[in-house]
This record gives sequence, C-alpha cells and structure tokens, in this order.
Amino acid sequence: MCDDDARPESSLGRRTLFVTSAAAALTLGSVSFASADDAADPADGSQETRTLRGTLPTGSPDFVYVPVEVPAGVREIKVAYTYDRPAVPAGTAGNALDIGIFDERGTDLGGRGFRGWSGGARTEFFLRADDATPGYIPGPVREGTWHIALGPYTVAPQGLSYEITVTLTYGEPGRAVPPKYPPSRARGRGRAWYRGDCHLHSWYSDGRRTPAEIAALARAAGLDFINSSEHNTHAAHPHWADLAGDDLLIMLGEEITTRNGHVVALGTDPGTFVDWRYRARDNRFGRFARQIRRAGGLVVPAHPHATCIGCNWKFGFGEADAVEVWNGPYTPDDEVSLADWDGTLVASVRDGGRDWIPAMGNSDAHRDPDAVGSPQTVVLADDLSREAIQEGIRAGRSYVAESKNVSVSFTATAGPGQHADIGGRLEVSPDTPVTVRAEVTGAPRCVVRFVTDQGVLFTGSPLPVAGAGVVEWRTTPAYAAYVRAELRHETAAGPLPGALAAFTNPIFLGRG
Repeated sequence: MCDDDARPESSLGRRTLFVTSAAAALTLGSVSFASADDAADPADGSQETRTLRGTLPTGSPDFVYVPVEVPAGVREIKVAYTYDRPAVPAGTAGNALDIGIFDERGTDLGGRGFRGWSGGARTEFFLRADDATPGYIPGPVREGTWHIALGPYTVAPQGLSYEITVTLTYGEPGRAVPPKYPPSRARGRGRAWYRGDCHLHSWYSDGRRTPAEIAALARAAGLDFINSSEHNTHAAHPHWADLAGDDLLIMLGEEITTRNGHVVALGTDPGTFVDWRYRARDNRFGRFARQIRRAGGLVVPAHPHATCIGCNWKFGFGEADAVEVWNGPYTPDDEVSLADWDGTLVASVRDGGRDWIPAMGNSDAHRDPDAVGSPQTVVLADDLSREAIQEGIRAGRSYVAESKNVSVSFTATAGPGQHADIGGRLEVSPDTPVTVRAEVTGAPRCVVRFVTDQGVLFTGSPLPVAGAGVVEWRTTPAYAAYVRAELRHETAAGPLPGALAAFTNPIFLGRG
C-alpha cells in the first residue's frame, strides 16, 4: 500500500479554484493516482492510498469539493476522514463537517453524478459495483474525475482542520444487483381511514435502525403506510422491497436537507434523487419542487420552526402540497408551527378557501427511544395505494393523532343532505345554523377545542377516563369561516393549552 502523506496541505489560500454558483462552493486541487497499468498486478486486489490535509476557516462556502482522478481498472473506492473539534465558548458553534461523493459525471446542480451522502453520520464509506456503505449508491467505479463533497455545516473560530484518506482497490468489478422496489399498492380496505408516518430515518442516513426494524415498529404502531425519507440520499429505496406487504404500503422519498430548511419528498418514483445544494436566496427551490411533483411526489416542508441550525423553513409555502406541523414529541416549536399554519388558513379564506395548505404530522424517528408512528397522519383514502394516500393528504382529508389509540370523527352539518367532513366545505348561506361535532375515542381526560378564524371559540369539558366522548357546538358561516378540532391533554397551569393529542384539518363553512 502506498501512503502519500508528503503532498502539500490544502487550505482556502492554496491550490484552490473558486466556483461562483447558486450553491456556494469551492474546489480544491486534485488527488491523483497511478494508472492501473502502473499499479502492481492491478487485477489482484492491490491498493493505492492518498491522504489530503487542509483547514477551512469560519465563513467557508457551503460545499468544498476535492477532485479525485480515478484511473481505469478500479474495483472499489474507499474514503475515510477526520476533523478536529476544538473547545469553543458557550453559545458558539463548534466544528461539524459533512461528507459525500460524486462520480465522473460531475457535481452540477441536479445531481447527475451523485453517488451518496452520509452527512456527519459516518467517518468512512466505500462504493463498488455490487455494494456500498448505507447512504451510497452501488455501481461501477469508472475512470475519470470524481469529487469528494465536504459540507462545513459549522466551523469553530479556530477553523476546521481535516484529513481525508482515499483508497482505491484494483481488480475486476463485482456483478451489479438490479434494484427491486416495493409495490405502490397494498391490499387495503377500500375507502377508509389509513394511518401513516411519512418522515423516518434508517441507517441509510443518520438513523440507527435498519429498514426491517422500522417496518416492524410501524406495524406495531398500527400504521398502514410509511415513507422512506433519508437525508439527501435515495440509497435506501431498493432496501424496502421485501418489507412491504398486504398490510403495509411503503412509499419512497427523501428529506431534502438544505441550509435554509428541510422538505420531505413524499412518495416519489423509485430511484428519484432530489438535490439539496442551494439556499433560499438562490431562488432554486421551485425547480426542485417541480422535480418532486414530476416524479409523482408531494412537497412537504418539515418542522418549519425547528430550532436546529439550518432547520427553520425559509423558502415560503408557495410550492407546498402540505406542511408538517407536528414533528415527533410535541414541543414549543410545534405549537408555533401550528399557530403559523392556522394563520395560512385565515389568509386562504379571502379566496374562498380554495388554496389552503393541509397539515400533517410525522415522527421523524431516528433511533431508540424515538417512537415510530408518534405522531401519525390519519388519511381518508379510496385505497391503500401511493396515489390514493397522496390524494387524501393533498385534499386535507386527514387528521393527526399522537398514537393508534386516538381516533377522531369531525363533521359539520346544517340540514338534510347538508354535511361536510374533514378537509371539506359546507356550502350554506352565511346565516345558516351549523352544528359542528367531534366524536373521540382513546383520549382519557383530554379536552376538545374548536378553533376558527377568530381563534378558539369553544372548549369542552375533559373527557372521561374511558377516553371516549362526543362534543358539539353551534355556529354560522358568518361567525366562523372554518372550524378545526384540537384534542389537548389536561394542563395544570392556568390558561396554557396542554400538549396535543390530536388535531384535524379544517372544515370550511359558507359558499366559497
């Protein structure tokens, strides 16, 4: 093995080329290897290694690319990296460096050359024709200029010093395995309410569970459907096929994790990759939202008011098909997201409620003790298929519940034949009396609230310990342009609302 540690150090001030583009990036000097003809017996598994060191300062570009000149005859490429984590003052971000790789097809925005991303979840990875590290795409290691992609997520005031080691193994490539994907339809129960969790992470990104473990937990949580949503990679797609069944629909997608917020691509065509290398100021999100839809998916901004760096949603909601209002255990940022979403409902009333954005909830589960299916989105769909579930979500025929134990029926009626369900509209005149009714099970001592464009206009008494009850309220479309139901746990502190147990999408009242 040849260890070339004598190469000069790389830094932003030496051997660099600035690339001006929407995704701020920098390309370092290339790492070169001998050709296969020069390597000792290249077909017998011989290896060559190169090591590159450098330092990135605070304020580095979002992406730093390290070109690797790969000769012909390579069977496997392996990359390992380390970086320093110096102590920093309280309130100051320390070092965090993500990593991925693009093949000889290049790094252009759109991801034609994309071959994998592990963010900060792994310190090394490999690729070859027949296998790859989770998060990476198996395939041949072809001759040409590859690029290791570094993402300096945060950089300490002292700078970020890194070391990258690239090892090539020569020889005949293994046999590629054709991908197999889960079916887009399960048996289902015809038109019914189906429970799902559309934001989940396995070891194919930064989760710790296998797809098999997630599928088992999904079934135990009473789910009918899930959606694969790994950070910035579609590598998990072929690994769900054997886990689907008549009782569980597995859709495929991605969590596009940008520096200005995350968005779930929900139910895209198998093998769809969506790029993430842009910010809101680059005016590129619309292009990729359209790509998600062309691939048969929904655009769902995730945890829009999350407090982690880069997690707060800054792209606006003009491209959203739905929004993830409740993410994992209910916390103050979910309360803000819920209130912010309710504000969009008020605005939609001005155009007759035709252009409103439905809400949903997902677990964003990564590892124990994260609970798969808490919360879960319960969708009224014509069938248990990708298209039917998506249509139900897009139409807002859904509510969010903290677990399989909680069920909510929510309706508005005026007179004979005048009836609307969740996500619908009751078309009656402004002064028509309307009865709003919520029927709840599985929510002991919870309180039902009815929320309108004026705010909370009705709060019921706590449900009995048995957890079941019916709550009704009367209004008119002139008084309430829409009504939605919230199911809250009891709180011991004055007027503050308790944590959510469930909430519904609205029913609009009056003629649009």
